[in-house]
Amino acid sequence: MQLTQSFLALLRHFESVFTAPTFQTFLQIASGWLISQRQLFITEMIFSSGNVGVRHWSRFHRFFSHAVWEVDVLAFHLAKMVAQVLAPGSTLCWAVDDTLCRKRGLTLYGAGMHHDPLISSRKKPLVSWGHDWVVLTLLIVHPFWAPTKVFALPVAARLYRNRQGLTKGKKGRTKAVKHDPNHRTRPQLAVELITLAASWFPSDQIIVSGDSAYGGKSVLSHLPSNVHLISHVHPKGALYEPAPQEAAEPKRRGPKRKKGERLPGMAQWAEDPNTPWTELEFDQFGFHATVGVKTTQALYYKAGGDRLLTVVLVRDRRGKRPDQMFYCTNLEWDARQILSTYAFRWSIECTFENCKQLMGLGEQANRLPKGVERTTPVGFSLYSMAIVWFHQEGHRSLQLPFRPWYKKEEPSFADILTTLRRVSYEEKMPPLTQKQGSLRTWIAQIVELLSRAA
Repeated sequence: MQLTQSFLALLRHFESVFTAPTFQTFLQIASGWLISQRQLFITEMIFSSGNVGVRHWSRFHRFFSHAVWEVDVLAFHLAKMVAQVLAPGSTLCWAVDDTLCRKRGLTLYGAGMHHDPLISSRKKPLVSWGHDWVVLTLLIVHPFWAPTKVFALPVAARLYRNRQGLTKGKKGRTKAVKHDPNHRTRPQLAVELITLAASWFPSDQIIVSGDSAYGGKSVLSHLPSNVHLISHVHPKGALYEPAPQEAAEPKRRGPKRKKGERLPGMAQWAEDPNTPWTELEFDQFGFHATVGVKTTQALYYKAGGDRLLTVVLVRDRRGKRPDQMFYCTNLEWDARQILSTYAFRWSIECTFENCKQLMGLGEQANRLPKGVERTTPVGFSLYSMAIVWFHQEGHRSLQLPFRPWYKKEEPSFADILTTLRRVSYEEKMPPLTQKQGSLRTWIAQIVELLSRAA
């Protein structure tokens, strides 16, 4: 079964990414991926799209493992479409993070043991075998059909391979790897994705938010000129005043100073009576609290060298969160803008959950290198395409479920996916005459049941 014609028309924007035969396979895979409500194996996509026996099943597997097309070209067209449709003329806010897709199989390309935050605790970190993906998402803040929500639309992704899983023996035994010049850390992969996005929008200002893993020297010191970063300052991080001007200090021997005097640490800064707290109240997506803030401009020398940053110290008035420090490379932004934008980053966690729970991300059984490196980015891309379709067409067909125990006013991604499936089912139904009112009602109930089935 194919998706609705309005969604297939949206996919036509990616026709130049593929050859003509490969694009037809892409349309069938997209239909099967978004329609299917079972485990998302490649064979399940063949079944859900109604292509069993039409052509050989290997054509769908080869789309990921051997077909001639590039993931970055697909990401480029997707980023342009998302920015044009959902964020025309506005400052582009991005978020970067990584997520683990659990897998099985020792001979699986790119798999390794990675930290698993879902089963870990603060006292006992645990690991799982699988693929770890570094993902760059474009944040869509308060669309008109969900004025209080933020959606993180995945645009590009890179597979992180730890050193233990870079090479494997013929029978699945891992060889010892001391050093691989091609190995790249998660922050290095994030810089690669950020640089890619900056080249796509060279005349736009880009704001990227990342947690502490993506706020160190390996990211901050390699940002393109049109990119600003918002991230954490380590609680014990050393902050310094800017280097004094040569005329302001006596002549001294040696090289020119790169930093000034060291500033008080976070605890001393928080208790300093000479710098009073400013109270800010937030009631937005990802951040509902009243906090006290202190703001200064300083050098986070260990991470950013002599680049001046706006540093914000945050204290939760209710004591539910520990004191934290954030920095922003945009010196024109104030504390409210920095904290509000960073809070929008929470939507990337919602995206990871939706992709895994509702779209079966990571369930595909690809094993070859190209197949592994392409399949998950395609799944991320279809998530973004579904939201773009809903923004353009689907919001007109939205039917929120009636639940007496709570009032739902804005759609979630589950509602977006349900709307796409229901519209696709209804287009395939033969038109019913007025005399068949009871049959129409019965079919409508069946369509609603199918579209909401998990």
